[in-house]
Amino acid sequence: MLTIRLIKTGKRNDSSFRVVLTEKTNAPQSGKFLEILGNYNPHNKEINLKEDRIKYWLSQGAKVSDTVHNLLVKKQVIKGDKIKIKLKKKKKTDSVSKEAPENKESEAKEKTEESKEEAEAKKVKENKEKVVKEKKEEIKDEEKIEENKLKKEEDKAH
Repeated sequence: MLTIRLIKTGKRNDSSFRVVLTEKTNAPQSGKFLEILGNYNPHNKEINLKEDRIKYWLSQGAKVSDTVHNLLVKKQVIKGDKIKIKLKKKKKTDSVSKEAPENKESEAKEKTEESKEEAEAKKVKENKEKVVKEKKEEIKDEEKIEENKLKKEEDKAH
């Protein structure tokens, strides 16, 4: 399936993007695309698009990524409402970081799930230790029985 999406170009802190037509399965950094349909510079909000080619590919059934959809709506290439995009938050490594309550709830859920898994693992370990202990006791009992038999045989022989 063909998609119109952004591919990052430029340097680390001076990024810019190309609007390209590519297969959905291609990775964004692979550089494999069929056609360049424009570019976008987020630093100075510059958007250059080949409107006629974009309309052509949309008529051929190409899908648009959420960000490109918003750019096309902004430039009035297509009509419609912008799509609200949820960005992934980066985890902070600081121990004194302020997090949203949602993150705290999800972390609490993860901790309870981990504690459940740890409790189950602990039970399994205890059960294994118990079984090993019982087997050792059985072996000791069998050894005592054999020693008693040997003593009885020696007593009979004398």
